[in-house]
Parts: sequence; C-alpha cells; structure tokens
Amino acid sequence: MEVPAGVINAEPGWFVSTQEPEEAEAEESSPLLSNEVHTQRSRGASFGFSVFNLMNAIMGSGILGLAYVMAHTGILGFSFLLLIVALLASYSVHLLLSLCIQTAVTSYEDLGLFAFGLPGKVMVASTIIIQNIGAMSSYLLIIKTELPATISEFLSGDYSGSWYLDGDTLLIIICVGIVFPLALLPKIGFLGYTSSLSFFFMVFFALVVIIKKWSIPCPLTLNYVEQYFQISSATDDCKPKLFHFSKESAYAIPTMAFSFLCHTSILPIYCELQSPSKKRMQNVTNTAIALSFLIYFISALFGYLTFYDSVASELLQGYSKYLPHDVVIMTVKLCILFSVLLTVPLIHFPARKALMMMFFSNFPFSWIRHSLITLALNIVIVLLAIYVPDIRNVFGIVGSSTSTCLIFVFPGLFYLKMSREDFLSWKKLGTAAATAAKSLQSCPTLCDPRDGRPPGFPVPGILQARILECIAISFCNAGK
Repeated sequence: MEVPAGVINAEPGWFVSTQEPEEAEAEESSPLLSNEVHTQRSRGASFGFSVFNLMNAIMGSGILGLAYVMAHTGILGFSFLLLIVALLASYSVHLLLSLCIQTAVTSYEDLGLFAFGLPGKVMVASTIIIQNIGAMSSYLLIIKTELPATISEFLSGDYSGSWYLDGDTLLIIICVGIVFPLALLPKIGFLGYTSSLSFFFMVFFALVVIIKKWSIPCPLTLNYVEQYFQISSATDDCKPKLFHFSKESAYAIPTMAFSFLCHTSILPIYCELQSPSKKRMQNVTNTAIALSFLIYFISALFGYLTFYDSVASELLQGYSKYLPHDVVIMTVKLCILFSVLLTVPLIHFPARKALMMMFFSNFPFSWIRHSLITLALNIVIVLLAIYVPDIRNVFGIVGSSTSTCLIFVFPGLFYLKMSREDFLSWKKLGTAAATAAKSLQSCPTLCDPRDGRPPGFPVPGILQARILECIAISFCNAGK
C-alpha cells in the first residue's frame, strides 16, 4: 500500500485504517498500551475520577457568562448552539482517540509530529502553552480580584488594610500553599479528589441559581438598580425570548467553545485510565460533556429567567447587586472561586507536559527538572496575574484562536492528514468543512468594536489563513 509523501513517521500506525470492520471493532476495546505496560499501569485512575478530572478541565469561570449568552441568543437558540458545540467537542475527542490508536502515540504533541513533522509538534505544543498559561493567569486574576471582596462581605467591621484583604498577598499564599503542591504531583489522576470537590461546587452553584429565581421579583425594583441594569416597569421585560440576535450574539460560539475546552487534558487522562481503551475513554468523555452540558444549561436558563435581558456578563454580579450580604450568595461565590482555583493545577499539567515534549522529550524523568519547570510556570502565571491587570482582555483575543484550534481545528487537520480513507468520503469531507468553518468562526472575536465595525465583522487573520492552507495541503496529499 502506497504511503502519502511527507508522513513517513506515521507508517507503523496506519494498519488500523485498513482493517476489516470486525477487527476495527475489536481494536476499539483493546488497550492502547502494550500488555506489559498495561500490567504495570493497571492501578490507574478509576472511571469516576477520570470523569471528575475531565469535568474539572471543562468547567470553570465560563459558567458565569452563559446566562448572558442566552440573553443574546434566546432560549432555543442557546440550546441549539450549546448542543452543537458539545457534540462537536465530543466528536473532536473521537478523532483524537482514533488517531492515537492508528499512530500508537499518547500525546497531542506527538500527533502533530506524525501529521506535519517537527513544525506540527511545535505548533501544537506552543498553542497548548499559550492557551493554558493564559487560562491559568486569568483564573488567578479572578481569585486576586474577587476573593478579597468576597471575604470582606463576611466581615461586619472595617478591616481595610488587613493582609487577608490584599489580593496580591492572598494570591501568593494560595499559590504557594495550594496550587504549587497540587501541580507538583507527577500524575493527573491524583487530582481526582480535588476535581470531585470542584464538581460538587458547580452543582451547588446550579442549585442556588434555581432556588434564587423565586427570590428576585421581575421587573426589578429600581431602588436596587445601579449602573449594571437599565430596567423599565414594562411586563415585556419579564417575557423570555426563544430566539434573539444582536451584535453580542457573535460572541456566543467562542464563549461556548471555551466552556468545553478540555482537549489538552484528554490524552493525559487517557494514559492513566484503568484498562485504557478508546471505547472506555470515549465513554468518560461523553459522560463528562453530558454532565457539564446539563449544569451549563440549568444555570444559564434559570440565571436568564431571573434577570432576563438585564443579566450581567458575570451572573453573580446581579445577585450581589440585588441581594447584598446574602449568606447563600456569598457562600456560592467562595465555592466558585475554590472551583476555579482547583482547575489551575489540572490545566498546569498539560502546559508542563508541552514544555517537556518541546525541550526534554529524549530525557528520562527527573524530579529536579519536573520541580523546576513546575516552579517556573507557577512564577510566570503569578507574575502575569499581579502585574498585567488586563491579562483577561489579552487572553480573550489570543484564546479565541487557541481554544478553537485545540478543540476543532487541530483534530480535523490531523485526521485529514493521516486518515487512509478516500479523500472524497463523506467523513473526510465533513471533517474538512467543519474544520474550515471553525477556523473562520474564530475571526469575529478578533475584531475590536472601537474600529467602527460591529463585533461580528469577519477579519481573516494570518492564523486562519494558515489553517485553511493546511486543509488544502492535507486534501492534496490525501488524494495522491
């Protein structure tokens, strides 16, 4: 069988694509690792802990903005878009796992190496590093700004100037005492306990949003309204919209895509799963995405039905304005902050692994190197959170491209490049169309509303052009 040019490294793994259906089905349930290695790693993470870890990687502070997205897309529009993004995220994981079986590799970076050689590996590793450092810095910035305010709400007197109300001091203490020790763990499966705690925090948040829907009347009393709300007493303000489109609707899919970003953690969790197989890991993924979808939808729906068109871009802002010093709301704030905090060590793992793969891939494991890289990454994200106050705005621009690439574009590109299916097959055509659409879809978030164009006005960038070029090259190679 002739091998397409430019992918010599991928030859050993391509036998799966040419198997009979019965053999391919057997391969679905066979362990990824050899029997010897599989025996050595039989004491891996359980199915439940793997689901919790993946859900912790999926869910973060993005849950606070989904009610705002629903207000600008409508209930049915939001439901349809969220379902599509969840299905695409699950399908892209399916592509990643299929390629792992075909190539017998267990890392996102090595898939890039098999597909496009060293430039592909560097491209994937760099994207993971940028994405995860930006996400960790943004999460720490949220903790730095919100934790002192949340603590002060529990205090009755004037404690201004106290060390426990200083964001920088709290951030350093938390990173030294919690983030660094958890990030230092050598295996991602060890974080299953903290991930399960983070999951229950999110469930508690969703339950509070449901309960508080009946604690806030509609329309809101103007006495409680400040700059965040402009509400009339008309009853139309309290009618939910099934479909709604505005300039802000252009940001719906990027926000949802970021809310389902977990692909940098997929393969590390896969490698440490008990009895790892493609079918078992796909079940882990589907379970985690389904539970995340349910919590996302419930919190967004009841958050929207509480404030309707006046919902704030961060949902808890509305509750703080209308229900100040409410003990349940203050407790929920702490739970969300701790959930965000426990996500940082989990996404720290893929960033450290990407650095290892780029610079130390041929070296044996060393605790000294492991500890120094972990320490260096922690120092970088803490410095960014302290000295770059607009890191969330910067990450909003860069992350719109990196998250889309990691979820949709890279898995599609790798599949087009390495799959042995006919280049005009429906599966390959569908993958190419979805990859091209998602690469162009990230363009609207790169636009600045201040330049006179609406936020949804597409401005194709260098990254999107390069992605489309790679799609064309992959099709040409597939047809040879």
